[in-house]
Amino acid sequence: MVTDATTPTWQLDPDRLLPVDPATRRIARELYGAVAQRPILSPHGHVPAALLRDDKPFADATELFLRHDHYVTRLLHASGFALDEVGVPALDGSRPAAPPREAWRRFCSHWRHFAGTASAYWLRDVFVTEFGITEQPNAVNADALFDRLNTHLATDAFRPRALFDRFDIALLATTDDPLDDLAAHRDLAADPGFRGRVVPTFRPDAYLDPSTPGWHERVARLAERHGTPESSYDGYLAALRERRRYFLDHGAVSADHGVREPLTVEMDHDDAAALFTTLLRGDGTAADARLFAGHMLFEMARMSVDDGLVMTVHPGVHRNHSTDTFQVYGPDTGHDIPVRTEYVQSMQPLLRRFGTAPDFHLVLFTVDETVYSREIAPLAGFYPSVYIGAPWWFLDAPDAVGRFRAATTETAGFYRSSGFIDDTRAFLSIPARHDMSRRLDAAYLARLVAEGRLDEASAHRIIDDLVDAQPRKVFKL
Repeated sequence: MVTDATTPTWQLDPDRLLPVDPATRRIARELYGAVAQRPILSPHGHVPAALLRDDKPFADATELFLRHDHYVTRLLHASGFALDEVGVPALDGSRPAAPPREAWRRFCSHWRHFAGTASAYWLRDVFVTEFGITEQPNAVNADALFDRLNTHLATDAFRPRALFDRFDIALLATTDDPLDDLAAHRDLAADPGFRGRVVPTFRPDAYLDPSTPGWHERVARLAERHGTPESSYDGYLAALRERRRYFLDHGAVSADHGVREPLTVEMDHDDAAALFTTLLRGDGTAADARLFAGHMLFEMARMSVDDGLVMTVHPGVHRNHSTDTFQVYGPDTGHDIPVRTEYVQSMQPLLRRFGTAPDFHLVLFTVDETVYSREIAPLAGFYPSVYIGAPWWFLDAPDAVGRFRAATTETAGFYRSSGFIDDTRAFLSIPARHDMSRRLDAAYLARLVAEGRLDEASAHRIIDDLVDAQPRKVFKL
């Protein structure tokens, strides 16, 4: 490894994220130790099933750690680099991605910009735990790190299936288009050499919201697949039901909804059909599109009550905030920005009809953490269908997770939460993310024990349930 005298090194503190106070730390250590090696349940994420079916070696360190991780590329962009300079090519090929080694050099040279971020926490964990790298990235050792990582990635031990087994992932959920044929899932399920459980997730947003670019074309393809007239509202609903059933038949446990706002609207059937026709003709207004999208979120709840798919709602993000970046590089490239979220009024129509429906599970997420104590925890503390989604996206970071526990537990307890959800595309970070959650829950529970608010035996039961029983219950595993 090429370094110089100023190259800092790092080690993983075995007590990282645990309380500083020695007495409380002792309790947290025992709690964490009881669940540290438990298998990972990942009931919502974005790692594609084809990655595991094909089991191809990762191309190089840039492809693995930079190109598809917008947590990383967004900060490099903020530091002055175009996205193609750090590994993200333009959609039309006009700006090809920089050679992987060059992109990696830029990342290493700006490693200090990640200090204190969740990305730095996860990457350090991965580098040390999986690759034995203890030198912090910098301009001097960038090439040596790149070569060392690539040497590991070329071995069978770092192919996706070997990592899946080493990470001890008991379940991994993907996120899939409603018209996906789910061939990768089918192939994995039929492969006797693959012992894991990988399930699809129904993600219908682009088929429900008329303001989404390409909505008309998607509705047409949905109608064609179902064999019904494109203009038929009843056929449109029937086609969505059929696709949900197809996903269920392929192991799906949930339907996910990434909406700008969690608006739900109950419309009369004939009014909804007329609005659908208007929007298909292109005559509707922005208000019409918003109304219809809210109605379809309501209809998705109705379908979940009928077919049993868990309904998860991920709202509150202004997608593709940088128009120029979106046009050149496409979506999911780091410029999705959180906005304020309101649940109490927006969800009332849905909860009025389905909030107490037997076996209906509704998991509410947010990237507006002011909503935790004011809205989500009180809703989950009353409606049997509602569960508090784990900290997500900008909030799945150590301090934010601690604030989440404090904001929700006093109102709704531990058993109205979903358990940890990693929600990631970064496959190698999955163990680090779940380990972080287990440490932080151990820290929180240890404080309650040390303050005389909870006995130690109950704390052990709770942390074990948060890791295993709770996500199994919430996601019907």
